[in-house]
Amino acid sequence: MTAGLVRSWLESGRLDLPLPGRGDTALRWERLAELTEIDVVAGRLAEAHADAAAILAELGGRAPAPGQWWGVWAAESGDEVVTAHDDGTRVLLDGTKVWCSGAGLCTHALVTARLSTGERGLFAVDLAADGVRPLPSGWHTTGMAESDTRSVAFAMTPAVAVGAPGEYLTRPGFWHGAVGVAACWLGGARAVAAALYARVAAGNADAHTAAHLGAVDASLTAAHATLAAVAADIDADPQNCGGRAELRARRARAVVETAVEETLSRTARALGPLPLAMDSDHARRVADLSIYIRQSHAERDLERLGVLAAEPS
Repeated sequence: MTAGLVRSWLESGRLDLPLPGRGDTALRWERLAELTEIDVVAGRLAEAHADAAAILAELGGRAPAPGQWWGVWAAESGDEVVTAHDDGTRVLLDGTKVWCSGAGLCTHALVTARLSTGERGLFAVDLAADGVRPLPSGWHTTGMAESDTRSVAFAMTPAVAVGAPGEYLTRPGFWHGAVGVAACWLGGARAVAAALYARVAAGNADAHTAAHLGAVDASLTAAHATLAAVAADIDADPQNCGGRAELRARRARAVVETAVEETLSRTARALGPLPLAMDSDHARRVADLSIYIRQSHAERDLERLGVLAAEPS
């Protein structure tokens, strides 16, 4: 279901989103939220494709062609490293990249790799090229299972450099993309909360259930308002001349994460075990979102936000 849904969005043009910082950032994020509200896993994969398109546009790469499905594989591991070998005429990637969502689904990916200088470069890879091999899955939970997230091995695979060494992390759009993920979290939270809204709307909810919905609704509204405000800030300063892109992104992610946690907790407390046990769609949304939100680094992210928030503006 998930793979077919993403492909249908690609074919219909639903993933041709406004680029961040071009005046329609709020619309970009609202569309990502809408897609994730339809299907959490499909939304997560769609966000990666849209992020790849934005990265390529920002760093001067070639835009995705029709029919291509892109991933962004930038996770790093102390045990597994992908290295880039550049002989002056071509670049070859060698090693294993962990946490590759869409490993067997995507046609192309942006992959980070270590250069001989120790710097981190970004490379575009055609996943049909020689030397690309998705490894067996070690996924043991139903949550986000359809994302096909697993390690991918590269054996001297041809690649094309995108941007200068280190530019992937230092560009302003890195933080714009971080907020795009939060927009998807918000869409997932709306999907989970739908069952609670429906219970109260049916007119047979008790006061406690209505109170839980009130708290969830307030949190979701606050998250939406925060994303809208941050989108306006990004459109006003797309190149991060004010130096506040990371602060804005971390604030937005923290607010949305709080809304997600509030939604997951209060919906479960209000509705009890019945929908989790008997409603397969709701149970899947809860399982998927519970995994997806852990792309946040929790207290580590909050610590960094606290440091940034205390700095003079």
